[in-house]
Amino acid sequence: MNFIDNNILTIVIFLPLAGAILLMFFPRRDRDVRYFALGISLITLLASLHLPWHFDRGNSGFQFEQNIPWISHPNIHYHLGIDGISLWLVVLTTFLMPLCVLKSWKGIHERVKEFFILMLVLETAMIGVFMALDFFLFYFFWEATLIPMALVIGIFGHGRRIYAAVKFFLYTMIASVFMLAAILWLYAKTGSFDFVTIQNAIQGGQVANFAQASIWLFLGFFVAFAVKVPLFPVHTWLPDAHVEAPTAGSVLLAGVLLKMGTYGLLRFNVGLFPDQARRNAPWIITLAIIGIVYGALVAMVQPNIKRLVAYTSVSHLGFVVLGIFSFTQIGVDGAVYQMLNHGVSTGALFMLLGMIYDRRHTYDLAEYGGLATPMPVYATFFAFIMLSSVGLPLLNGFIGEFMVLSGAFMAKQLYGILAATGVIWSACYLLWMYQRVFYGSVTNPANAQLRDLDARERVSLWPLAIAALVMGVAPMLWLHSIDPTVGAALKQFSNANQAVALKAPHPTQHPHEVGVLCERSDARVERRFSTASPAADKTFVVSARDNRLKRQEEAVSLERRPGGLLYPVANHREPSGQVVR
Repeated sequence: MNFIDNNILTIVIFLPLAGAILLMFFPRRDRDVRYFALGISLITLLASLHLPWHFDRGNSGFQFEQNIPWISHPNIHYHLGIDGISLWLVVLTTFLMPLCVLKSWKGIHERVKEFFILMLVLETAMIGVFMALDFFLFYFFWEATLIPMALVIGIFGHGRRIYAAVKFFLYTMIASVFMLAAILWLYAKTGSFDFVTIQNAIQGGQVANFAQASIWLFLGFFVAFAVKVPLFPVHTWLPDAHVEAPTAGSVLLAGVLLKMGTYGLLRFNVGLFPDQARRNAPWIITLAIIGIVYGALVAMVQPNIKRLVAYTSVSHLGFVVLGIFSFTQIGVDGAVYQMLNHGVSTGALFMLLGMIYDRRHTYDLAEYGGLATPMPVYATFFAFIMLSSVGLPLLNGFIGEFMVLSGAFMAKQLYGILAATGVIWSACYLLWMYQRVFYGSVTNPANAQLRDLDARERVSLWPLAIAALVMGVAPMLWLHSIDPTVGAALKQFSNANQAVALKAPHPTQHPHEVGVLCERSDARVERRFSTASPAADKTFVVSARDNRLKRQEEAVSLERRPGGLLYPVANHREPSGQVVR
């Protein structure tokens, strides 16, 4: 067991790659290739389940770490680790891959062997992004996702697939160059590519000229991640890539690759540059809210079903960015949870669209109508997944959106109000789309005899439907491990929510009266309270969150702990303690 615990991350990353290498030597028997790819993806899923099973949910740091010197010059380590943020993104990746293999069982007819090799290589690269803690390794995996996905779109896609593949590749590769420049600057100043080492050096003030360069470093990372999300207005590559990609490519693009962008914003932009994150949050949140509303409004007028669902990602990922930059516990928890929800719900929607495309070979809304009559099981699955994407209570989308909006309201009420309109718009375009496709009589004779879902298709959809339900009714199964890591990440912003401590009064002041200044974002309130015998070296604070002056004040004794921070060690009410306004 120790061997597995010590090497489980390497095993999970490279199992798909090993399968891809073995698949290269397989004879071109399509049935055998499909079964082998399915077997490898299922083994990888089972191996990844070791992570949540043995994950210490009370530990906010990285777990299952491997940190091995790799290259001495430059100083590169094979450093892997996961925490509560990356844990479930890894599991989401391994969960979606077997379903993509099942969906591609009959959808891919030519170059079957090459298709599944590319899919397994892509799985290794995506998992590596979420596990890598060395910037060199992270950037390697980040760029490694581009080639197989571009080839999947360009070779196995539809219509303008070459245009979509090139556009996807250029957008994401050019944006990544800015992140590479920021990484190289940090290496030049710290002598390390290690994320933890660099983070500690920044927090300790050991990086020369960091204050002057931090804005450019922040923007370097931000551009790369914003394009990947994609955040308005750098989103235009996404609809083309989705529409022209094969179904499995769309599922992984929406389910995993877009989450690489939001993961990077939380891990690196917020983790390394908290001051710049706070300073730039207003305009980033503005872009996120524009994306929420814009994506929803554009989705409403799309004549192509797949393009409509593609624009929902622009809208839904805006919620994730909003939650991250709310800097509230519930908002960031909701953002991480919404990453998982979007992967399940939107991934399932693309699978459902792929199933109808296999039958009709068109995504044109005008070609459909009344499908609930010949395909009742398909219509039921579609309704269930569509409602989870809308955010129906008891389904997964409701939990994530509720938490994000709660955090947005806590940050600023206007943010929450504007973002909440996105929930209304999403209900409008998804319910309208469902009505046009499934309700009424069959208007197109070609749809009258469509066959319903077969056993393989139902097997590929049931796990997603069950996940949407369980995530809606039992979110703490996920949030118990997410919450501590998010709380640790937000400690850097605690100065906005903590009290401002002042030194005890000068001995010439009244010996039993201590003034405390409580600083909030919208008010400054002075309070006075009595203490039994304040010592000259004591400090007393009142939490900035407790601004309810109607209550009698409590004296809070503090002790100084490492880092110069002050923590309460005893609360007691004095008989003479009264609030003086």
